[in-house]
Amino acid sequence: MSAPQVTGQPTSPLSSGQLVRLVAAREISTRIRDKTFIASSVLMVVLILGVLVFQVVVNSGSDTRRVGVAGGDAQLGAALEAQAEALDLDVEVVDVDDDAAARTAVEDEEVDAAVLGSGGSAPELVLREPDSTLEALVSGAVSAVSLGQVLSEAGVDPADLPQVTVTTLDGDSAADTQRTVVAVVGVVVLYSLLILFAQFVAQGVVEEKASRVVELLLATMRPWQLLAGKILGLGVLGLGQIAVIAAIGIAGALAFDVVDLPGELVGTVLWLLFWFVLGYALYASLFAVAASLVSRQEDLGSVLTPASLVLVAGFIVAVQAAGDPDGTLATVTSYVPGLSPMVMPVRQAAGEVAPWEVGVAVVLMLVAIALVVRLGGRVYSGALLRTGGKTKLREALRAREG
Repeated sequence: MSAPQVTGQPTSPLSSGQLVRLVAAREISTRIRDKTFIASSVLMVVLILGVLVFQVVVNSGSDTRRVGVAGGDAQLGAALEAQAEALDLDVEVVDVDDDAAARTAVEDEEVDAAVLGSGGSAPELVLREPDSTLEALVSGAVSAVSLGQVLSEAGVDPADLPQVTVTTLDGDSAADTQRTVVAVVGVVVLYSLLILFAQFVAQGVVEEKASRVVELLLATMRPWQLLAGKILGLGVLGLGQIAVIAAIGIAGALAFDVVDLPGELVGTVLWLLFWFVLGYALYASLFAVAASLVSRQEDLGSVLTPASLVLVAGFIVAVQAAGDPDGTLATVTSYVPGLSPMVMPVRQAAGEVAPWEVGVAVVLMLVAIALVVRLGGRVYSGALLRTGGKTKLREALRAREG
């Protein structure tokens, strides 16, 4: 069916900026009451809190080992604590009155192990169950105490002995791992919100075409003003949603002591927010233009499939990039517009990415957004008033030119 003819130019006492803001406000007020939006917000928060709780459960899986020391031998107790710290073990030293009380404490499961006769020449280790880690811990501590006593009797200061200097070649690996985990979780949220809000834009376009509301709107504004307001309004709403989710995630991670790098965590989250803005601008424009080609919600899936597949591919590559951030696939796709909003933040979090690499990816995204807005705006304008079925790209462009 051919598009209805609209004679003359749209007239309105309002400026272009005011019209765009009115459309944006309308989109925000409409979608903020939408059940899908509310459900997605709750689901995202539950997802983030679930990940945090899972991390707490996993981290608490290694219970603190309690080691009793008969007679309250302070020297041995200090040696056990030092040895546990060196081995990165969580050990609590418990002073027990005597050997009998220490053995009873093990039998009653008050402690996991006890050192009897610690002041003598042959201490005895009593275990509730076989534990090679505790055996090594206690043996090392007893040996350290004995060596200190021998050196002291010989008039040798232990501090004068050669000390081992430890050099870690990859000291940032733990920090990189934490940032990568945060980035991957963030990409999951980012991917979900890009899909959700881009579909909101597309559904809104089809709803307005099907109800013929668009004809009334275009009587007072230009197509680009309607498109800009729709994308801007939902973009602000999406950015607000992901910012709230990010704030909850950061607060929860710090409260549960899941991460040790709050400053770098915030930096990773800010980059995710930045890439969301770029990704949303691209995909919302693509989805809106594609949606303008159809007049029924049932036909929406077919025209959105190509852009959706690109988004899915970006998500899959981003997850793969977490394990191999410097691989060829991750490196190349982090520059490809449409894929870079999900791949590049993972690479940034997982390792060293040169500033020029980020700059190139951003510039390419901006160029892609400009091209989509320019060409897509022509398609959108030409197809918006055409109802009765699918409109081909060529027909939409010809209608615009005519």
